[in-house]
Amino acid sequence: MTARTTPAAPAADAPERPRPSAARAARALLRTGFGLIGPRTGRHTLPAAQLDALALPIGDDGVVVGVDAEGQPAVLGLNRPTPYDVVLIGGLWTAQVIALRAAATGARVAVETGRPQHWMQMVHAMGGGQNGLSVYDVGRVPPQGASAGTPVLVVRDCGMRPPRGRVVSGPWQSVLTLLPYLSPVAPRLIRQARLVGVQRISPDEAAVLRRTLALSGTDVETLPTLPDGVTLWCADRDRQYVVTQPTDAEIGLLGNPRRMD
Repeated sequence: MTARTTPAAPAADAPERPRPSAARAARALLRTGFGLIGPRTGRHTLPAAQLDALALPIGDDGVVVGVDAEGQPAVLGLNRPTPYDVVLIGGLWTAQVIALRAAATGARVAVETGRPQHWMQMVHAMGGGQNGLSVYDVGRVPPQGASAGTPVLVVRDCGMRPPRGRVVSGPWQSVLTLLPYLSPVAPRLIRQARLVGVQRISPDEAAVLRRTLALSGTDVETLPTLPDGVTLWCADRDRQYVVTQPTDAEIGLLGNPRRMD
């Protein structure tokens, strides 16, 4: 006959085995190949019949230059991995707003100009040229070293007949050439540009641009009557009127929109 024994109960004063801390338990899971367990949420699903109704609120990436006829933001994508040339036939005020907003997006702005006194207020307001905007004499813009991390916008404010620039557009470096009026060199610059902006011009200039930009008769009649701050932007076959609405800070620095300087 075999005697049965009953396991002895643990002593009341036996020490309890310490439990591992949460941090140690997490490290143990990671060592065994398991990550942290995330929250359990329902899957985002959409029936196939509703796919046509799906819309994503994603717009273009770039500088907001104003609003279009429908009140939607108009965005100018200046920071590109390919060369990008822009011609603006218009006022200094609009070019300066674009330069300010480009600098606000993280781009470095190099201004090539024969009237540096018109740009120095912006330089001082932005920290003396140390925070994204520098001014150079005509033909004296050094290589900017543009890259994806530090894109560059070169603004050429060189009058009616700007000389050929030493610094040209390239990967992550766009060039905006400002023409106060339609000059004899304008057709060449327009042919080279990917985007052309036109503000208020004379009827004769509008007639010339009709052939150069393939404008409609309505555009030709509208251009001589455009209010200050309104620009017709032309890219390939796209035509869009944009109103540049300044912020309070921009008004304090540059004043109200104006076509003439």
